[in-house]
Amino acid sequence: MSDLVLYELEGCPYCAKVKDKLADLDLEYESVMVPSAHAERTEVEEISGQTGVPVLVDEANDVDGMPESDDIVAYLEKTYGEAS
Repeated sequence: MSDLVLYELEGCPYCAKVKDKLADLDLEYESVMVPSAHAERTEVEEISGQTGVPVLVDEANDVDGMPESDDIVAYLEKTYGEAS
């Protein structure tokens, strides 16, 4: 199992941006598809405090639920980009 978990929604352009960065950095991750209805996204809300996606969890670096695609991409680049 990967330390990286991405909560995402099919067809979400913000999720695609994060997935592209994960692929660019050749990072393995677990994908968790969330329901399309915000009211049904209880797991995402428990992790990140909101119902939007994408949300990234990085257990190796104590990231419990980072929202916002731009923040996630910047985090991945800073954390994993320089090492590759």
